[in-house]
Amino acid sequence: MRGNKRSTMDKNKKLIIIIILLTVIIGGVSFFAFYQVQENKEMTELFAIEKEEMENEYTTYATQYDELQVQINNDSLREKLASEQLRTQRLLEELRQVKTSNAAEIMRLKKELKTVRAVLRSYVIQIDSLNKINEALTTENKEVKKKYSEATRQINTLAQEKKTLNEKVTLAAQLDATNITVETKNKRGKSTNKVKNVKKIAVSFTLVKNITAKTGERTLYVRIAKPDNEVLSKSASDTFTYENRELAYSIKKYIEYTGEEQTVTVYWDVEEYLPAGTYNVYIFADGTMIGQQSFSMK
Repeated sequence: MRGNKRSTMDKNKKLIIIIILLTVIIGGVSFFAFYQVQENKEMTELFAIEKEEMENEYTTYATQYDELQVQINNDSLREKLASEQLRTQRLLEELRQVKTSNAAEIMRLKKELKTVRAVLRSYVIQIDSLNKINEALTTENKEVKKKYSEATRQINTLAQEKKTLNEKVTLAAQLDATNITVETKNKRGKSTNKVKNVKKIAVSFTLVKNITAKTGERTLYVRIAKPDNEVLSKSASDTFTYENRELAYSIKKYIEYTGEEQTVTVYWDVEEYLPAGTYNVYIFADGTMIGQQSFSMK
């Protein structure tokens, strides 16, 4: 009797131990399961945050590629940037489609993001270098243009100075007629101012000394203009060039100019009707008027 009782107690103890062990195991499993659920929930939340940050980075990099394309004029480099921009936008779209629970895909796109970041940085460095070179070339080009403009200005200044000097030399080399006198004579060679008796008009003048003037044969033209400004002339073909137009002359005189002071006298034989009034005499040489005088007859 006592043996049976002890056997029953042993069995009860074992059962209690088994129940306790099962309770511990079930509790442990439940705790582990609960812990796993909590951990997965936290991981999902972390991946959601990381995914959002990655999306922001992808978006920023895609925009930066667009900005870089505006900064350059190199078509080949612009095409490469456009290609990388499309790749970045494609990865961004893939990321947006991924669930936050897909850790493997998120990690893959995170790795791709690292590559995108590195490639973008290399292009930024390359473009920055190109921009610095372009700035240096632009500065150099501006300096060259500045020097060219300065050289052109100096050349133009020298040309103008030369032109002015040549004009002064030309002006200095021109003949100059002074002491111009006009004497009207009758048929006996005596002076008269009665127009009806005048048969000859004598024009005398002095060519001043000029060491810069060209020596040798020179041609002088004298125009005698009546009160109505009509020029006395023997023939319609008696003309000379003055300021790109042809003028009629009254008298043409060839002289041998030596550079020294020289007196010249020319004559006009009156064969036409002359009205009373004031007449003007103009003397020309080398396409320039070198003297002027007036006289009157009544």
